[in-house]
Amino acid sequence: MPEPGQPAPDFTLPRDGGGTITLSALRPGKVVLYFYPKDDTPGCTTEALDFTARAGDFAATGTTVIGVSKDAVKAHDRFVKKHGLGIALVSDEGGHTCEDYGVWVEKSLYGKAYMGVDRSTFLIDGEGRIAQVWRKVSVKGHVDEVLASARTLG
Repeated sequence: MPEPGQPAPDFTLPRDGGGTITLSALRPGKVVLYFYPKDDTPGCTTEALDFTARAGDFAATGTTVIGVSKDAVKAHDRFVKKHGLGIALVSDEGGHTCEDYGVWVEKSLYGKAYMGVDRSTFLIDGEGRIAQVWRKVSVKGHVDEVLASARTLG
């Protein structure tokens, strides 16, 4: 489970609209990597719309926003089209990146245990190191908090 000051685990994953994104290729820019459970569910949609609404503000700080879930690229494409999203979504169907970041965890719903993505966000600096981590994210106000941190990160 990477913590602030540690190198961000690198990845190359397929993205919405085709192609791939490699984290290390985005240097020296900063990156917000946010992990979410499932496309087109209420909390995940709100979070994606909030990041989209502030995408220009993130870009002004030299920060790229990338959403990560285990959904397939086709599901991402539908999600982007349906809601007019303006951020990149990558597909981690195999779950390796989720595991590398420690967000693939046991959860519980109505007393039943299952594995799922823990809503988490990582702010990565221009050298590829983790600058800040938010775990068990509450969606309301989260994007503004992340943006404030991106603005203060050199």
